[in-house]
Amino acid sequence: MGMNVSESTSLNTVMSEQEQAKLKMQVDTLNKANAIEGRQVQQSLGKDDFLKLLIAQLSNQDPTSPMENTEFIAQMAQFSSLEQMTNMNQEFYKLNSMLSGNQAVSTLGKTVDIDLNGVISTGVVDAVTCGNAPQVRVNNMYYDMKHIAAVYGE
Repeated sequence: MGMNVSESTSLNTVMSEQEQAKLKMQVDTLNKANAIEGRQVQQSLGKDDFLKLLIAQLSNQDPTSPMENTEFIAQMAQFSSLEQMTNMNQEFYKLNSMLSGNQAVSTLGKTVDIDLNGVISTGVVDAVTCGNAPQVRVNNMYYDMKHIAAVYGE
């Protein structure tokens, strides 16, 4: 009298609540470790990502039917355009910082109205900070340029 193998063993495909909790804790721990290591999901592709994709495409192409020259040239042109747009964006950022700094410097010695959520205070700008977000000092307090409601001549 032989016993059928399928009758003697059954595969348990349902996880107990303890097993589910343990697995969830392991996943959460791994996700936290990844976040601590500085891994972040990127929302957009940059020029380095584009180049990696192109290299992967070239290295994994079918040798009997390689990429057409025109297709390769078109992709290289796209890469070049992306690189130039990235460079232009960096230059615009520098230009914006410079213009913001010049605007802040132009308020030195002038009387300004500072608007803080509808509360207006008036004073003379006696100092300016430099950088990407310049600030002006009025009445011994520093304010962002966006809080200046009016500038008066001397």
